[in-house]
Amino acid sequence: MPDNGRARHVPAARLPQSFFIDAGGLYRIQARGQAHVLQAQARASRKAKASCQRVRKSSGCRKYFQKRHGLIKRLRAVSKEGRQMQHGDAQSVHRIQAKQKERRKRMIRRIPCGKSRAAFILAAMFFFLFFTETVPAAEMQVSLTEAVRLALDGSHEVMAFKYSLDAGSQDIGIARSALLPKISFEERFMRTNSPPYSFMTKLGQERIVQQDFNPDALNRPNAVNDFQSSVSFEQALYSKRALIGLGLSKRDYEAKREDMKRKKEEAAMKTAEAYLEAKTAKEYILAAERSAEDAREHLRIAELRYSAGLGLYSDTLRAATVLSGAERKLLTARKTYNMAKRLLGLSVGLQESVDAVEMSPEIKLMPHAYYIDKAVNRKDLASLRIMHENAKERIKLAESAYHPFVGMGGSYQLNDNKRPLGAQGDSWQVSAFLRWDIFDGLKRERERIKAKLQAAEIEENLKGLKNAISFRIYGAYLEAEEAQKNIELSKKALNTAEEGRRLVKLRYENALSPVVDLIDAQASLDNARAAAIARENDYRLAVIRLGFESGTILKDLKIE
Repeated sequence: MPDNGRARHVPAARLPQSFFIDAGGLYRIQARGQAHVLQAQARASRKAKASCQRVRKSSGCRKYFQKRHGLIKRLRAVSKEGRQMQHGDAQSVHRIQAKQKERRKRMIRRIPCGKSRAAFILAAMFFFLFFTETVPAAEMQVSLTEAVRLALDGSHEVMAFKYSLDAGSQDIGIARSALLPKISFEERFMRTNSPPYSFMTKLGQERIVQQDFNPDALNRPNAVNDFQSSVSFEQALYSKRALIGLGLSKRDYEAKREDMKRKKEEAAMKTAEAYLEAKTAKEYILAAERSAEDAREHLRIAELRYSAGLGLYSDTLRAATVLSGAERKLLTARKTYNMAKRLLGLSVGLQESVDAVEMSPEIKLMPHAYYIDKAVNRKDLASLRIMHENAKERIKLAESAYHPFVGMGGSYQLNDNKRPLGAQGDSWQVSAFLRWDIFDGLKRERERIKAKLQAAEIEENLKGLKNAISFRIYGAYLEAEEAQKNIELSKKALNTAEEGRRLVKLRYENALSPVVDLIDAQASLDNARAAAIARENDYRLAVIRLGFESGTILKDLKIE
C-alpha cells in the first residue's frame, strides 16, 4: 500500500513474473517476449485514458485535483519500479521504460494545470450555465381582487376596447370641425389663347397696355401663361346639421364609455370564473391525493390479509385496480390544475401561469329586490338609453336638411406669367352666401323615415334588454339559493360517506365484509369529496354571476 503518497519498494527477488502499474492501479500482464509486453502496454494505455476521463467527470474541483495529485504520485511509482524490472532483455526493458515515460507525459498533459486550468474552469462554467437544467421562475400568485385588477389593466379585450373608445373620442373633434373655418392654399398654372381668358389673365397680371385693345389682338390673341397663387377661407355662420352632429358625437362617446365599463365587468366575470376554476382544481388535487392514499391503505390491508391466509388474491387485484384508477384521476387533476392556471394567466393578459392563493371574498347573498333595484344602473342599459336618445336626435338631423346653410368666405390671389408665387398682380375678395336645397330627389324625406324606424328599433331593444336583465337576475338568484342549500347537503353527504367508509373498512379488516363493499364505500366517499368541492365553487360563482347580472360585480369584489 502507498505510504504518505509514495509507492512501496518491492525488491527484485520478490517481484512477480511480470507486472505493470498504471494510473488505475496494478495490472498484471504476461511478459513472455517483446510482443506480449507491447500489447499489454497498449491495453494499459487505454485503461489509463479511461481512468483520466473518469477523473475529469468526477464532481467537485477539490476531488478532481486530489485525484490529479494521486495520479502523478502513482506515475512516479511506475517509473521507479519500472526501472527495477529484472525480466526480459535490456533492450526490451529500455523500450518499456521509454513507453512508460511517454505515456506519463501524455497523461500529465491531459490534466489541466496553469493556463489550461483556467480554460478548464471556464469550460466547466459554460457547461453548467448552458447545459444544466434551469430552475423555472416561481409562478405569480394573486388573490381574486388582485387578479381582477390585473385583468382590468392588462386584458387584451379591455385594452382593445379602450383604443376603440379613444378612437370614438376623435369623432367629437371631427364633428366640431364643421363649425370651424377652413383655410386652403392653391397654386395653379394655365396657358391659353382663348380671347376672354387671355384678356382676363393679362388684366389679373396687371399687364394690360393700349395695344391689347386692338380688335385683332382681342379676337386672335397670342397664348399667355398664368401662375395663380391663392389663399382662401370659408366659415359657417349657420349650420343646424353641424350643431346636431356635434351633439350626436358627444352622446355616442358617452354611450361607448358606458360600454367600456360593461366590458370591464365582463373581464372581471371571466377572471373570476378562471380564478375559481384554478382554486377548485387545486382542491381537486388534494381530494385526489387523499383518495390515492386511501386506495394504497386498502391495498396494504388486502395484501396483509392475503399473506395471512385470511383474504383472496382477487381482493388484492381489485384493490390494485382501484389504486391505479385513483392515481390516474390524480394525474388528470394535476393536468386540469395546470390548464386552469394558464387560463387564469390568459384572462389577466399574461402568457405565463398564474396561481390562485386564496378563495374569493365572502359575498353576502342579498334579497332579490336589491339586485332588481341595482340593475337599473347597469352600464349596458345606460348605454342603450343614450343610444335611444341619439336615435331621436337623428330624426332632427335628417330634418335639418330642410334648413339653409349660411356662410362667408374670401380669398387673396397672386398672378404672374413667368414664375410660381410671382406677384405681377394681386387681388382679394370677400363674400357671404346662403345655400338652400329646394329639391333633392326626396332624399331628406327618406332619411327622416329611416331615422324614425331606427329609433323605434332601439326602443324595442331597450325594452327587451330590461326584461332580459330581470329574467337573468331571477335565474341567477335561484341558482345562488340552490347552490347555498347544496353546500349544506354536500357537507352532510361527505360526513355520512366518511363514516360509512370507516365502518366498512373495520368490517373488512375483521373479515365481515367483502372487498367489493370497501371499494363501493371508497367510491362514494370520492364522489362526496368532489361534490363538496364543486358545490362550494358553484355557490361562489353563482353569487358573483348575480352581481354581474345586476351590475354590482366590481363593488362586490372590492374593486370600486
